[in-house]
Amino acid sequence: MVVEVEGRPVDAEELWATASGFGHFTAMQVRGRRTRGLELHLRRLKAANKELFDAGLDGDRVRELVRHALREVEDASVRVYVFEMEDRPVTTVTVKEPGGVKTPQSLLSVQFQRPEAHLKHLATGQGYYTRVAHRSGFDDALLVAPDGQVSETAIANVGFFDGDGVVWPQAPHLSGITMQLLEGVTSSRRAPVHLEDFASYDGVFLSNARGVAAVDRVDDLALAVPDDRLTELAEAYDSVPWDEI
Repeated sequence: MVVEVEGRPVDAEELWATASGFGHFTAMQVRGRRTRGLELHLRRLKAANKELFDAGLDGDRVRELVRHALREVEDASVRVYVFEMEDRPVTTVTVKEPGGVKTPQSLLSVQFQRPEAHLKHLATGQGYYTRVAHRSGFDDALLVAPDGQVSETAIANVGFFDGDGVVWPQAPHLSGITMQLLEGVTSSRRAPVHLEDFASYDGVFLSNARGVAAVDRVDDLALAVPDDRLTELAEAYDSVPWDEI
């Protein structure tokens, strides 16, 4: 794993001794030194930087830092963090092995909603529920409001197939980059979705930087996996161009 702060390599001890838990990030899959939705990633980072630190962020500088951290690596999982270090925001890039997505996935419903859900920020508690889900034999935690309205999972957006296309929950959530890209190539709409509504849809899926995965179980409810719809969705996502970093 490679970790660089403002283009300078640091070891784990130095990083965690000086970094706070206050900040934001974006995660991307890189193939051939390209990624999908690069402008969306940069827009996310700039907007969050303004909101959390009241500071701008140079998109060209971010691209330069990612290229520097990649060095000669062609394929990777890349994260760009901006967090508070010594009372100022600094940009940190991590490079790891490329990742894929397991499919189908199972979800454990939990009563939790991320604060300021529109931000992909570090100061949030969904990591606890990820561990609860794993310990209970599930792949991810499904975040549900007290009234039963579904928002997202701990690490992904959740989407639903109906007769008209794709439905995304209307509850507060992070608009993931993959979700935004799918909205551009599929017939999509937003609507309230409650836990008891799952069985009425033609299928359920997750989307995040690693791709798209079917959902075949929520709690004790088994769900049908519509292979044809998932294939269509995967093909639509495959049609999204890759951007040079």
